[in-house]
Amino acid sequence: MIALTEDNSMLGYSVMAPYPNIFCFATTRRGGFSKEENYASFNCTPYTGDDAESVRRNQELLLHSMPRPAQELVIPFQTHGTKAEVIDEAYLTATPDTRTAMLQGVDALITREPGYCLCISTADCIPILLFDRRNQAIAAIHAGWRGTVNRIAVHTLHKMRALYGTRGEDVVACIGPGISLPSFEVGEEVYEAFRTNGFAMDYISEWKPETHKHHIDLWAANRMQLLDFGLPGEQIETSGICTYMKHEEFFSARRLGIKSGRILSGIMKLT
Repeated sequence: MIALTEDNSMLGYSVMAPYPNIFCFATTRRGGFSKEENYASFNCTPYTGDDAESVRRNQELLLHSMPRPAQELVIPFQTHGTKAEVIDEAYLTATPDTRTAMLQGVDALITREPGYCLCISTADCIPILLFDRRNQAIAAIHAGWRGTVNRIAVHTLHKMRALYGTRGEDVVACIGPGISLPSFEVGEEVYEAFRTNGFAMDYISEWKPETHKHHIDLWAANRMQLLDFGLPGEQIETSGICTYMKHEEFFSARRLGIKSGRILSGIMKLT
């Protein structure tokens, strides 16, 4: 990943550099206003118990760091499902209360509208950002293990294909900071969920004798979905940053608990 700000509060992706009309990022823990330890300091997500004024100031700082003004940071309330909400005319003309309701229980966002920054909140789960170059559509996906095992990435791509005619060969993808295979030990029920859903376990998992646990590679499991949809490998960038290992720089729910800050990953078409 590449630094987008001098203080490394926002990181970007080299694979998106050739597209000047697209801005995408992942936040770190640096440079914000949140004071409480588990939220310190650049938490932009309002749903996890942080002080509301600190979140507002962090979001304001984020907006000022963007190359062009955003109409809105679209931040859904995620529930580890596979629902994808389209940010279209129905959303844009809705009242604030209706917009809030539309974003409940949503784990992926899709749009072709410029100026609306699609955001996903994570703290060990995997954020995925997509850009369909031919149809000028973007998406942001929250892929925890439940979303991954239920193939939220490919469900989102299928929805983009139904809406816009998206083809794998036209999509550029960023797989962001999240928990790595060495850190993500799972119980037998999680391993079995992946196995029975047809994942190549020899590719995405490893048995660790020292922990007596299976470990799952969520980056690899999501990359496989993108490849299966037809994305060329060179159009997929994986950050390789483990949030659990680098919890001082990135929020990690396994380290800090659920009541903690979140990385915000976003993608926006510039106006």
